[in-house]
Amino acid sequence: MSNITLECYTRAATDPEAPPADGMKSSSLIVGGAACAVAAGRTRRTKVLDNYKESEALTQKLMALKGLACAKYLVDAGHKPIVLEARDCLGHLAKPCVLVPMNLFSELDIEDRLQWKRHQMIFAMQELPGEFTTFDFLEGIPAPFNFGLSILLNQKMLTLPEKLQTAPALLPMLVEGQKFIDLQDELSVLNFMEKYGMPDRINTEVFIAMAKALDFIDPEKLSMTVVLTAMNRFLNETDGLQMAFIDGNQTVRLCEPLKEYIESRGGQVLCEKPLARIETNEDGSVKCFKLRNGQEVVADEYVSSVPCDIMKRILPRAWSTDPFFRQIDELEGIPVINIHLWFDRKLLNVNHLCFSRSPLLSVYADMSTCCKEYEDQDKSMLELVFAPCSPIAGGGVNWMGKSDEEIVAATMKELERLFPTEIGEHLPDGGAKLLKHAVVKVPRSVYAAIPGRNKFRPSQETPIKNFTLAGDWTSQKFLGSMEGAILGGKLAAEVVACKAAGEPTKGLKEVDPSILAKKDTFVAKDPMGVKGKTPIAFGGGEVLGSGFVPWPFSFRLVPEGRFLGR
Repeated sequence: MSNITLECYTRAATDPEAPPADGMKSSSLIVGGAACAVAAGRTRRTKVLDNYKESEALTQKLMALKGLACAKYLVDAGHKPIVLEARDCLGHLAKPCVLVPMNLFSELDIEDRLQWKRHQMIFAMQELPGEFTTFDFLEGIPAPFNFGLSILLNQKMLTLPEKLQTAPALLPMLVEGQKFIDLQDELSVLNFMEKYGMPDRINTEVFIAMAKALDFIDPEKLSMTVVLTAMNRFLNETDGLQMAFIDGNQTVRLCEPLKEYIESRGGQVLCEKPLARIETNEDGSVKCFKLRNGQEVVADEYVSSVPCDIMKRILPRAWSTDPFFRQIDELEGIPVINIHLWFDRKLLNVNHLCFSRSPLLSVYADMSTCCKEYEDQDKSMLELVFAPCSPIAGGGVNWMGKSDEEIVAATMKELERLFPTEIGEHLPDGGAKLLKHAVVKVPRSVYAAIPGRNKFRPSQETPIKNFTLAGDWTSQKFLGSMEGAILGGKLAAEVVACKAAGEPTKGLKEVDPSILAKKDTFVAKDPMGVKGKTPIAFGGGEVLGSGFVPWPFSFRLVPEGRFLGR
């Protein structure tokens, strides 16, 4: 994100007590997390009715980063944001590692919390159980040559004729860039391969693994724009594929510094403040946020950072016939399952993220080796992404409806293939024993990047004069990811900062003609609202099973006997 900056800063970020510049409101903003939206107050502290209470201490669980990122860049612009989070935690949907947005870590002065891995991609060999192959990006060789050389040097996954047959399909991307990439959104990965005559083994050897890692979905369901966006980055950025693990739990190691940064500059981060509804004025603008406890939050500017599925449920009646907001109906979150497994011994492993190339599993990592906070010389702890896990993602089984025991049993069967000399009852000692496990189900995670969805991603700016959208599902160059969440929040902050400074914004993204053609059929409807108090209700993930040992860094045992997390 080094080339993205807030263009309308009107106060120095290093001087939060400086008076507002001419034309800027002395405003507070409330940036919503998993189920609340954002507001900007008319005074330095947002006016809240009914004895607004201070938030309680944060618990160590996970939530989305987009609201925190928006608030961070708003304090940089001189505002006083207040983050309202429906749950009692801060964090983001966790993967074993992240392709990190380096600027944010640098700005928070926490770069030392990143554990960089060797610049390579590691794939399990399907036809050779227990063996792996790598694509190595040689140091000192710039992009795109390092990417091309890594493919040529790997002799195990694709033949030379197959590599040469693949190149012509990628040449238009190199010549035309993002324009060509965007035009491929109507095609699935398999459609694109057929159109350009790519060999079938490219799919089985590479694209299946990429698709499941990028969007938890199989290639026949995934938009080719997603794959090309990732590949274009590898081709244009020398370090575009180098990975790092945060050295511990994301809540503590990333979100807590964000919270401290925001609050040290006059903002606030408040948890357990779920939104009941957005109330509007006669002109359609936001009047206030009504919280479940009856409190009303009044402000100058409001920013929603909720997932697209939650946004559809809280959309006010006054906006429900507006094509800009109705295009969100075309977006929905994709289901995914995260699995954590603790073993009684150390498994053979690599200090990196691995692409399993399994029908059921996406990527995995041995966190006892890859991450400092989970370090254990004697026992392994694997984190795995189970995908696709439902028919909407291309899977043949609705694993979201299966029990944790069934999911873990299927996972262990796949691990027997990945670790044939260490896991499985066929081994003399019965193999590595599972000590404990946690299965985190996220029914609606990142938006499903199926063909034809990109055109429905709305701009951060909306037709409502005091309402802005943030999130990885809004229109921005990254995918549904940590980077996309942070960039979406940053672009939302830019909209607010520019409006406050009286500067022009980038404007609204045009609504697709297919939506405009239906505008006369739209019927006003009341919002459904968000029901319940669990993380899943607010777009997060949750361990729904029973009898599991809590993971001390990401889960907390609650009175109902469940583990909550995201």
